[in-house]
Amino acid sequence: MADEFAKGLGIATTAGLAWMVLSGWYTTPGFEDTQLIGEVPGNLDMYGSFAILLREAFFWFAISAMVFFWVLVPAMRKFQQART
Repeated sequence: MADEFAKGLGIATTAGLAWMVLSGWYTTPGFEDTQLIGEVPGNLDMYGSFAILLREAFFWFAISAMVFFWVLVPAMRKFQQART
């Protein structure tokens, strides 16, 4: 079970860091304002729009990896053990 925890933690850490970096670049208007979850600027070029899309993908990848490796994989193993 430790390997599933390590996989989930590694993916969550990496994807979370990428989300924080992109959020800091694009959705933090200033130090005294809302940080990391501010409004997405409307005048973005193609790279900015791709970065916002990538930011959302990293967020959901981190959440889904944690749920998959910390909840679903152990539950499937317990279910298989209970069946045999």
